[in-house]
Amino acid sequence: MTEKRTPTAVDAVAEDYVDDMLALSPSLALYLGLDGAKGFDDFSPAGLSAVNDVTVRTLARLDEVADESDLDDVDLVTIDAMRDRLGVDRDYFAAGIKHASLNVIESPLQQVRDAFDLMPTETTADWETISTTLAAVPGSLAGYQESLAMARDNGRVAARIQVEKVIEQARALAEPGSNFDRLVAGADVPDALRSDLDTHAEAARKSAGRLADFLGEEVLPAAGDDEACGREAYALYSRDFLGAEVDFDETYAWGLEELERIDAEQREVAAKIMPGADLFEVMDALNNDPKRTLHGSEALRNWMQGVADEAIRELGKSHFDIPEPVRTIECMIAPSATGGIYYTGPTDDFSRPGRMWWSVPEGVTDFATWQEKTTVYHEGVPGHHLQIGQATYVSETLNRWRRLMCWVSGHGEGWALYAEKLMADLGFLDDPGDYLGMLDSQRLRAARVVLDIGFHLGLEAPASLGGGTWNREKAWQFLTDNVAMDRSFLAFELDRYLGWPGQAPSYKIGQRLWEQFRDEAKATAGADFDLKDFHTRALGLGSVGLDTLGRAMKRSQ
Repeated sequence: MTEKRTPTAVDAVAEDYVDDMLALSPSLALYLGLDGAKGFDDFSPAGLSAVNDVTVRTLARLDEVADESDLDDVDLVTIDAMRDRLGVDRDYFAAGIKHASLNVIESPLQQVRDAFDLMPTETTADWETISTTLAAVPGSLAGYQESLAMARDNGRVAARIQVEKVIEQARALAEPGSNFDRLVAGADVPDALRSDLDTHAEAARKSAGRLADFLGEEVLPAAGDDEACGREAYALYSRDFLGAEVDFDETYAWGLEELERIDAEQREVAAKIMPGADLFEVMDALNNDPKRTLHGSEALRNWMQGVADEAIRELGKSHFDIPEPVRTIECMIAPSATGGIYYTGPTDDFSRPGRMWWSVPEGVTDFATWQEKTTVYHEGVPGHHLQIGQATYVSETLNRWRRLMCWVSGHGEGWALYAEKLMADLGFLDDPGDYLGMLDSQRLRAARVVLDIGFHLGLEAPASLGGGTWNREKAWQFLTDNVAMDRSFLAFELDRYLGWPGQAPSYKIGQRLWEQFRDEAKATAGADFDLKDFHTRALGLGSVGLDTLGRAMKRSQ
């Protein structure tokens, strides 16, 4: 544990912001695993306004303390990071984007659905918390409908296909036997609580049905077919996910070049595995290799756990300083079936460990390890688990907002993609098939840069797609031409990109900036450069915007 730092006025602003947000967002408390977290968020216009009031007030307080003369390096990063993150939230609210939030992966319906995955179910008290949380779902979704109606009246509605897909998700939650019913089915609790759980699960299901009806009757008729958000909106989305401003046209051109470079390297590796075979023929062969195939979700979970544990054990010997509480990770199969793979951080006291989740789509039973070994490193160590666990651990230095609440996709996902490449450099992916899988992961992320920026900004599509302006058909062809992924996963990926602008490119752009900061530090330090020290200093900052990270690392050189 690091030496305890005396909290400052800047820390007090950050800590008060955490308390204010916890009071307004029960889902945040649930995510952080805090005792007594009950209910669910108010997604109504009044609820969103209350959150914005806290944001504006906190930014004003931050300005007041930022002029103090005794600010240390930790304060400077906190001020920089909070101005970035809260500034984006304020601008989202002003633009009406908060009220219109609707897409297939990260909007209030999915937040309601997925929150229960994290809730403990071991004691009667745990089930009481689940019961009160379920009871709050109808009110939360009703408030969400109010905000969507307000956004519609102001001319801001998600694209038609996103609305249709979310209607399908809401209908699935409304069906008997859905997530809510499965959640409470195994509860071993007193009869009165059992009755409450059943009642509240049924009410939650019915509220999902009402949301589906509302979307179909009140929102879908106002939805258009154009899925591109445009340059102005994209700039705000990108700033949110990167914490940095980039040149989109230059980045688009770089993405095309990076995709071409990765393709060439993939073909070199494929030729070593199967001389004379086409790249995708080699991938098909790897997919059908019994030695590289897992059968069933439980086999997948066990394999994930074994790879994750080995990485922690080996990397902790010399390459990274891994605190003892961070040496535990749990690999899980998520109850949902979206196709997503994600990580959830530990509680502040590590009583709930960090977890890697795999949401396996219906009907998918076989998994190819050559593609997924790099994914375990991405989600585990040295990826998200080390990154988030390290930030959580340094409680003697960082305030709660820095440790637990601040998350920037470009920083986090950029680091995780950087970590995948690092594991190849360190020799953990020397098997040609596994290395090809890492390249395939990198290729997917490069393809996302091209597709996401090109589609949403209406740029010229590559000649391989016939040129012209990007559309959904060209985007699908581009993905199927460039990504070796099961079509059921790939279809969800496309819906995700088109409904969540700016998020998908943040991985590869974030990796690019991480590598840039590392190379700058190496050039400055020369022969004295220590990669382990660079990683320790950078991860010790927690997740911050990439511009904030770059400024902080320059100050520390």
